[in-house]
Amino acid sequence: MNARQIDPPEHLYADELEFLAAADHGPRPPGWQLTPQAVVTFIAGSAGRPVHGPDGRQVTVAPKFVGERALIERCVVTLAGERGLLLVGEPGTAKSMLSELLAAAVCGTSALAVQGTAGTTEEQLRYGWNYALLLAKGPSREALVPSPVLTAMTTGAVARVEEITRCLPEVQDALVSILSDRRLVLPELADDPVAYAAPGFCVIATANLRDRGVSEMSAALKRRFNFEVVPPIADFDAEVALVTRQARATVERVGAAYTVDEAVLETLVTAFRDLRTGSSVEGWEVERPSSVMSTAEAVAVAASIGLSTAYLPGPDPLSLLPGHLVGVVRKDDPADHARLLAYWDGALRRRAEAGGRMWRQLWEQRDVLRD
Repeated sequence: MNARQIDPPEHLYADELEFLAAADHGPRPPGWQLTPQAVVTFIAGSAGRPVHGPDGRQVTVAPKFVGERALIERCVVTLAGERGLLLVGEPGTAKSMLSELLAAAVCGTSALAVQGTAGTTEEQLRYGWNYALLLAKGPSREALVPSPVLTAMTTGAVARVEEITRCLPEVQDALVSILSDRRLVLPELADDPVAYAAPGFCVIATANLRDRGVSEMSAALKRRFNFEVVPPIADFDAEVALVTRQARATVERVGAAYTVDEAVLETLVTAFRDLRTGSSVEGWEVERPSSVMSTAEAVAVAASIGLSTAYLPGPDPLSLLPGHLVGVVRKDDPADHARLLAYWDGALRRRAEAGGRMWRQLWEQRDVLRD
C-alpha cells in the first residue's frame, strides 16, 4: 500500500472499529456497521472505562472529537432517521472531522464526499456521463458516472457534502428530492429510470457560519436537515491537548521530532482564545480581529513552529509566535494588524508587567509585529 500523508479514520482506527462491531450486539439501524451506542463510543470515547469484547479482550476507547457527548448523540440519532444532518459553526471547529468520524463509524467509509465550492455543479451531486461510452452505446447504466451522493444512495452509505453554502442555490437544491423522496430519477434511462436509496443511506453536510450568506439555503432544503451547531472548544486544557496532539502528528508525519515545550503551546492557545472571544481570562477586554482565530489555525501555527525548530534550529520557539500570529490575522483584513498591536499593548503588556516570564518574552518581540 502506498504511504499516505493522512489516513482516513476508517483506516486509522480500523482495528477499533472492528472490535466495536464485534463487542456491541445491540439494535442497529438497517445498513449500519455499528450500533448507535458504539458509534457514540467510537467518537466520544468510553469515558476511561474498558469495552469488553466477545473474545475476552478489553479496549479503552479514547475520544477522537473534543465536544459534548450530547452533541454526538443527537447527530447519531439524526443519521438513524431519514433527515439529513447539517453541522454548522465557526470555521475551524472540526465539523469536517466529526463528519468523517460519523461516516467511518456508520458505514465504514468517509470517502463519498463532495467539496462544495462556487464551481460545484449539479452533476457532482447527481450524476454525469462517460461521453465515450455514451456516444458508443447511448444512455445506459454502463455509461453513467455516479456522483458520491448517488453511490452512497445505491450502496446504503453516508454521503458527505462539505461547505454546502458555498454551492450555488440551484446546485444545493439537487439534494431536495434525494432527501425527501429517497430516490433519484434518471430520465435518460428509459428502461431503468430510477435509482432508489438503499437502507443506511444518509447525508451529512457542513457549513461555516461566516459563509452562510454566500449562497443561502432554500427553505425547502433547510426543512430536510437537522441543524447541529459545533461550538469552539470551551475547555482550555482540552484545547491545549488537541493542539499539541495534532501539531505533533503533523511534524512526526514528515519524520521529525516535535520538541516544542508545552508552555509555548499554552501561551499560543491563550493568545488565540483571547483574540477569538474578545476577552482575556483575567476579564480584560480585547478587540477581536475579523480573521478566524480558530483551533484549526492554532494547530497550523503550532505545527509550523514545530517544523521550524526541527528543520531550522536556533531561535527560541516562543520568538516565532508573533510572526505567525501576524500571518493569521492578516488573512482576511489588513486592519486586523492594528488590532493585534492593540492586543500586544493591552492584555499582553499587562501580563508581562505582572511577572509572567513567557508573556515578558513575547512583549520583547513586539517589534516583529511592526515589520
